[in-house]
Amino acid sequence: MTAPAVQHPRSQRKPRGEGHARRAEILAAAERIFVEHGYEGATIRKIADEVGLSSTALYMHFAEKGEILQEICRQAFTTLMEANDEVMAGPSDPEARLRRMLRAYIAFGFANPNAYRLVYMTRPVELRDGPQSAARELGQELFRSFETVVEEAAEAGRLRGEAATTAQALWAGAHGVVSLVITKPYFDWVARETLVDTLLDGLFAGLLKP
Repeated sequence: MTAPAVQHPRSQRKPRGEGHARRAEILAAAERIFVEHGYEGATIRKIADEVGLSSTALYMHFAEKGEILQEICRQAFTTLMEANDEVMAGPSDPEARLRRMLRAYIAFGFANPNAYRLVYMTRPVELRDGPQSAARELGQELFRSFETVVEEAAEAGRLRGEAATTAQALWAGAHGVVSLVITKPYFDWVARETLVDTLLDGLFAGLLKP
């Protein structure tokens, strides 16, 4: 449902013209630099050097680093929306859909830790105080699609509490396991599949009626 993240080794400077097709590589490099140096500490020069481009060549793809950040967020939300759409298209009851949505969300976070940190674990001023962007609208749409399935479970009499509270609690649980695993890789975690299964079983046993 979501492809594993591709590791991008540091590139050597490209001959003139060759680097102009490096938009995806620019985004991958920016993810690493934003996480390593913080958004405020990242510069167009650092990103360009990481990719092996001149700053001038990079500006042909993105006008400034805020645009790069917005594109990283937009791509992340688009990927998750596509996963949700696939789940919604399949014939299954609300609980099964919720589990599959949460699994897709968790899988995305594990496979794309840098993008996940930027989208869900940092608050650059451009995302916090900026105008309503396409990326932010996609994020709201993503959560709304999840909340809709929780409301379906409520209509079927499956929830112990209110739909809005349940949706947020389920999301918080999924976010918790992703954020801990990607920020504490040195911890002696059990197998990820076992951890995720146990978490979801616990959440659903507590929040949904049998």
